[in-house]
Amino acid sequence: MKKSDDCRNFVVAGHAGSGKTSLCDLMLYKAKAVDRLGSVPNKTSISDFTPEEQEREASLFASVMNCKWKDWHFFMSDAPGYGEFAGEMLSSMRAADSVLVVLDGVDGPQVGTARAWKFTRLRGVPRFALVNRLDRERADFDVVIEKMRKNHGKTVVLPLTYPVGKEGNFSRVVDVLHDTDIPAEIADKVAENKELLMDAIAETNESLMDRYLNGEPLDPKEVDEGLLAAVLSCRIIPVFAGSSAKDVGITELMDYIGRIFPKPLDKIAAPLADGGKLPVKDDGPGVGLIFKAVDDPFSGHMAFMKVISGSFKADSEIINISNGTKERVGQLLLVNGKNTVPIAEACPGMMVAIAKLKNTHIGNTVSTAPDTPLIKGIDYPAPVMSYAISAAKAGDDDKLASSLHKIVECDPTLACTRNNETQEMLLSGMGDQHLGIAIKRLKESYKVEANTATPKIAYRETISGNGEAMYRHKKQTGGAGQFAEVHLRVAYQEGPFVFENAVVGGNIPKNFIPAVEKGVQEMLEKGPLVGCKVENVKVTVFDGKYHSVDSNEMAFKIASRMAFKEAVSKAHPIVLEPIMSVKIYIPNEYMGDISGDLNHKRGRIIGMESEEGVQLVIAEVPQAEMYKYATELRSMTQGRGSFQMELARYEPLPTNLANELIKQYAAENGDAE
Repeated sequence: MKKSDDCRNFVVAGHAGSGKTSLCDLMLYKAKAVDRLGSVPNKTSISDFTPEEQEREASLFASVMNCKWKDWHFFMSDAPGYGEFAGEMLSSMRAADSVLVVLDGVDGPQVGTARAWKFTRLRGVPRFALVNRLDRERADFDVVIEKMRKNHGKTVVLPLTYPVGKEGNFSRVVDVLHDTDIPAEIADKVAENKELLMDAIAETNESLMDRYLNGEPLDPKEVDEGLLAAVLSCRIIPVFAGSSAKDVGITELMDYIGRIFPKPLDKIAAPLADGGKLPVKDDGPGVGLIFKAVDDPFSGHMAFMKVISGSFKADSEIINISNGTKERVGQLLLVNGKNTVPIAEACPGMMVAIAKLKNTHIGNTVSTAPDTPLIKGIDYPAPVMSYAISAAKAGDDDKLASSLHKIVECDPTLACTRNNETQEMLLSGMGDQHLGIAIKRLKESYKVEANTATPKIAYRETISGNGEAMYRHKKQTGGAGQFAEVHLRVAYQEGPFVFENAVVGGNIPKNFIPAVEKGVQEMLEKGPLVGCKVENVKVTVFDGKYHSVDSNEMAFKIASRMAFKEAVSKAHPIVLEPIMSVKIYIPNEYMGDISGDLNHKRGRIIGMESEEGVQLVIAEVPQAEMYKYATELRSMTQGRGSFQMELARYEPLPTNLANELIKQYAAENGDAE
């Protein structure tokens, strides 16, 4: 394909189990891109081809595919519907010119549907919907449309095709705008939806509006042009009826994809990292965004690029604008699942794979010209669940770290960090299933066994009053001894640590004051109650004594540490726990269960609102109660809920829990001094 006008680039998104993967497999088969129809249950799906997906019979990774249909070339991503793999959907949406959201004809809009609509709205691209599985028992197109209109508006959700027959009798669809052979039982519904569509089309152009209001007929070309204008403005959501299982309505959907899904150059500019816009055109330097990466121990690293502007050629050199490095491009590959076909050139709108790029990662801008501005990257949600992870076998620490680095590089919603407070390596992700897939990959692809555990909580310590103490350190072992006396005062102060020197008369020489401060700072790193960081304190050294021979920096550091510990014990010390700000997305029927569970977790509900047709619960919950919440929420909502969280602040730990923690710390560590 040489012309971007022929390209249609979109992502297929929606709730898990709505038939997205079956739809993609069917479109590939109908377009003769594959010889036989793929099947998820039979483990022959082109999209769900990884062992993990075949085992679970569900999409876990976004799969890139392409096919030629009539005069057009489709590039599509099949995005997972599970909330824990939302990063894959975000990556696909960032590379797409439009989004096709698939809904189940029985269940209608669900949490995964709402998530897809939200990401589409934030992305600002045209959106479409397919009400799928209309051949199933209890499937009802009209009910789903009404639910969608309740969420988005009657003049926004507009069917373009309408089903003939229900459930097992669903046999075909009619084109609302153009068909004249309409069965009597649906004629009124089709006419009503056609009027709504024509209103939306007429509103795109004043001349069309005047003629339409005056009762003049619009020719089919004008209707299609007005429909495309309404789509590009994102003012409407065109809806299609169909069944991917029975191949009903899918031909009509594919024809409309070619006719009204946006062309790459319909979006005249791409967002830049600095807030500006990059003109999008067929000619000029090639500019692309890396939106996906796959690392396989056998086939190596493969990066997926969306061509934004200009063109790229095989066997050429590109520049990574994000980090300034040069890369050699061997082959440009068209991808269908795990199958690839080399091509000579890629133009705007195409999604291609490039093997063996050394320094290019997800979110990077690549170009054929060095002066290309940086394209806006991809924003991912923060991880919500962590495991403390360690190598199961001695000597495998380096192998574990390098393997985790490769896995995390291909999935930006995973993070591998070291918590310096708890001295643990943490693998963080979007839930237990997400982390479980990563750990399974460690074992099966990289041959690394790992142990996992619930992470320790990074508590904090502070004081709620003032305290004062003196400590004299005196040690005589023959020859030169050690002597230092330090008087400290501690007080609560909001903000960073402050150290004040109020010694007068030279009772502590100035050259020993830094040692006093260093001793205090060491105690701030490991507080006296539970060995955690101490914050919000001001420490003043106001008196002391020294010996001209026996005093040294070490003596003053030891004395200041012990004086600080005693002063803190008199200043009503308390333990602080991290409080998380949590957003929970659930269907309305689970509100009671969620509210009760949050109360049980010492949580506070801050507010509730509706977002994209689902309930959003905003709460604050102690981190200690949230480590297994991904699993618990999935159980409470039958997999229909999701959540996000981030650190809000630290608050005092309830006295009974603090006493248990202090007792446990004392038993494990004994008297530290």
